[in-house]
Amino acid sequence: MSPATGLFLVLEGGEGVGKTTQWQRLGDTLRAVGLDVVAVREPGGTPAGDHIRSLLLDPSSSLAHATEALLFAASRAQLLHDVVEPALARGAVVLVDRFLLSTYAYQGAGRGLPMESLRRVNALATGGRTPDLTLLLAVPLATAQARAAARGVMDRMEQETAAFHERVSAAFTEALSPDWQAQHPEVGPVVAVDADSAVDAVTVRCLAQLVQRWPERFRDAARAASGALTGAATSDTPVPPSAPAMP
Repeated sequence: MSPATGLFLVLEGGEGVGKTTQWQRLGDTLRAVGLDVVAVREPGGTPAGDHIRSLLLDPSSSLAHATEALLFAASRAQLLHDVVEPALARGAVVLVDRFLLSTYAYQGAGRGLPMESLRRVNALATGGRTPDLTLLLAVPLATAQARAAARGVMDRMEQETAAFHERVSAAFTEALSPDWQAQHPEVGPVVAVDADSAVDAVTVRCLAQLVQRWPERFRDAARAASGALTGAATSDTPVPPSAPAMP
């Protein structure tokens, strides 16, 4: 792969899986070895998107399910136009905290909105842009919910019912199926990363997935992480054959 080729990477998962933490750590680790990294979150990442984010996550907001889905799509369209596409065009690595898979999990499975309607709306929002890889952080639902509760004040989505979060979690798990991915090519490839362990170990696992697919681009970052993240690579941390050994 040419160094000038942009890469679109997404971090996904339910509330409390550590997704935002890994999004931040991966961005810092990749920048430290000289990579051009643009890290943005959904909803948000633009002035318009940040306003939409405030509305969507405010516990006092009373939104129809369709309104919620359309607002997420609107924020996504602005983010692609203002940030993602220009960054990819210059060859940057774009890291996004949530993308289309979250819409299918939260507004599709969670809210019960028709998947085909969500697909059509988001085709307009994304202009056909598909992630090169989605890292889906996997944590038992009870553990994830306990983590989210421990953070204190919960936003509008975090305050949803246990049944809602169970549906969302099941949808994320279903997205790991090759059959599901074949039926939803607009989501791109999705792989699971075991996130039920120390933060450093999870970062190394995420990097290992990137090295497996793009060794020339990410090997230096993985090597740096293996030295800087003391104790991160535990005996149960899988390292793909193309990745450097991480003691």
